[in-house]
Amino acid sequence: MTTNILFAANATRWATYEAPLRRALDAAGLSYDLSPEHAPETVDYIVYAPSQEISDFTPFKRLKAVLNLWAGVETVVNNPTLRVPLARMVDHGLTRGMVEWVTGHVLRHHLGLDAYIHGLNGRWTHNVPPLARDRRVSVLGLGELGRACAETLAGLGFDTAGWSRSARTIPNLTCLHGADGLTAALERAEILVLLLPDTPATRDILTAATLAHLPEGAVILNPGRGTLIDDAALLTALESGRVGHATLDTFRTEPLPPEHPYWAHPRVTITPHIASETRPDTASEVIAENVRRGEAGEPLLHLVDRDLGY
Repeated sequence: MTTNILFAANATRWATYEAPLRRALDAAGLSYDLSPEHAPETVDYIVYAPSQEISDFTPFKRLKAVLNLWAGVETVVNNPTLRVPLARMVDHGLTRGMVEWVTGHVLRHHLGLDAYIHGLNGRWTHNVPPLARDRRVSVLGLGELGRACAETLAGLGFDTAGWSRSARTIPNLTCLHGADGLTAALERAEILVLLLPDTPATRDILTAATLAHLPEGAVILNPGRGTLIDDAALLTALESGRVGHATLDTFRTEPLPPEHPYWAHPRVTITPHIASETRPDTASEVIAENVRRGEAGEPLLHLVDRDLGY
């Protein structure tokens, strides 16, 4: 029997994903019909991107699962009409991209490279950075992406701690959790990396009150979600020197409006949501494996916990 797979994303993404998805589905040995135009009542699986137009899943009577193209599921997880399993994207290419972005920016701030990039203007300033072992880094969020970044930084010798809402044990990594653990993670963070999902429990995790726990001059990297930061509080902390620099890849409104004060702030670096992107080839393999599992009656990979929101 043919498995009908609806690709629910815009035309540009269909042009990008069609060939790698077909290759991956063929390699999985599946009999399938992949299309962006299946009638709802005939669909078995939806490959889902937040930019598409489906908001009511009720007409999809045969639907077995929704397979999200991105790691973030905040736009669909609370949809009351979605009554089938939802899988988020955990993709090797996405993970490696995030590790490289985080590592690059941690090293940038650790080594003080901005001073040399912008020029010393003839001043021979001999500022030697500490070794990585003497630089304390905290990573908020120990999911797939946070754990990979924290383990990489620890492997480079950084004094690395990770924080999560519930207790975790990760070899060679200091793991903190809960409210007291969050305070401890902030208090030690010369460089703070935000890799939490967007949930009611994580929104505005950085406010004036929590930012006050950071060491003077701390650096913040946010490749996670724009909703994690109270923007007004961060701007105040930058002006006071509590935060020395913020490198931001995600924002509450994207694209970031031209009039936003982040653009002109001398201690803010903006990257346009490029820290990590789903790679069509590797993402297609993840999707094909989940379709294979679904058709074989096996558990799906990377299922979302609706109560937790990720």
